[in-house]
Amino acid sequence: GAGAANYKPFAKFNVGQAKVTTVFDGLWEKPHDPAFIKNASVDDTKKALEAAKIKTPYVPVPFTVTFVDTGRNLVMFDAGGGGQATPVAMGKTGLLADNMKKAGIASAKVDTILVTHFHPDHIFGLMAKDTNEAVFPKSRIVMPELEYKFWTDPALVDKVPDPRKPLVKRIQSVFPVWKDKGYVMLAMPGSEPVPGIRMVDTAGHTPGHVSYHVTSGKSQL
Repeated sequence: GAGAANYKPFAKFNVGQAKVTTVFDGLWEKPHDPAFIKNASVDDTKKALEAAKIKTPYVPVPFTVTFVDTGRNLVMFDAGGGGQATPVAMGKTGLLADNMKKAGIASAKVDTILVTHFHPDHIFGLMAKDTNEAVFPKSRIVMPELEYKFWTDPALVDKVPDPRKPLVKRIQSVFPVWKDKGYVMLAMPGSEPVPGIRMVDTAGHTPGHVSYHVTSGKSQL
């Protein structure tokens, strides 16, 4: 099977001198749906899962948060789903804090959070449920500028379907306030928000989506 209990709490590997830890935040047991994977049928999907020795009645979508300790900075990429229900039932997240402890990562030591995009399973872990207080108040949060501009445009609320409106409203009520307070910095692709980590334009999944390229010595990730 591929239930949440079958996933290790964390895994570690090195990229040059940088120490990388991936931490399990939870699992979405995604019901089979012909519309989910555009270029494969449900039958094809089940065959691929079986070939990978994953015999499940659903598509398992694990949520993983990556940490990189460069020696100078302890960087977290996105923040998981925070165990918070989303407009779309995105499964059970919320294991990040416990699994960080198991991996020996102290949340107070995370000095920088690099955000890829603003979907709930990537940003809700930044905000406490109900109060929206910062879960990592000591961390500098770097967001892609185009993603920030897209989601904080006041006109967006009326353009998105109803199930997405709460997400847009939450982003617009929190991130601009954090930016004014200096918690949030905006950056553009090509910049290095952390020495050795470059922001890369990978727009498409969302309008301002970015990825991050880590280099240490001759190694890269």
